[in-house]
Amino acid sequence: MVSTHSAPIDVAVGILMKQNGDVLLGQRPEGKPYPGYWEFPGGKVEADESIFDALKREFVEELGISLVSGEPWCCVEHVYPHAHVRLHFYISREWQGEPQSLEGQAFAWQGSVGVEPLLPATIPLIEWLDRLRYGSAAQD
Repeated sequence: MVSTHSAPIDVAVGILMKQNGDVLLGQRPEGKPYPGYWEFPGGKVEADESIFDALKREFVEELGISLVSGEPWCCVEHVYPHAHVRLHFYISREWQGEPQSLEGQAFAWQGSVGVEPLLPATIPLIEWLDRLRYGSAAQD
């Protein structure tokens, strides 16, 4: 099926990473596309908003935490049946507060990612992320 979507929608996505390498994944709630699928938290970038400002806003709205810093990591485009998205990933190792489920979503800290199903655009990033977190040993 060919997508009839126009320009991609910019989405800010955050990877919260603890010192031990664990990352936070959230489960998409009912009422959104792909309910029950796991993903890194984030959301759409609004007009006149920088990617990182959008990410900071989304983390306050979804998780009740304030990002202190974040470094751009990668950008991936993915065409879903419902939308063409451009995902801008940031890694943050500094934030204030403890994540809370403000939108009724489940979330879980993961070392070796074991939750399923993963949102399709997230799957290839797990291997890249493991290389970043654990070095070349993750490639074997």
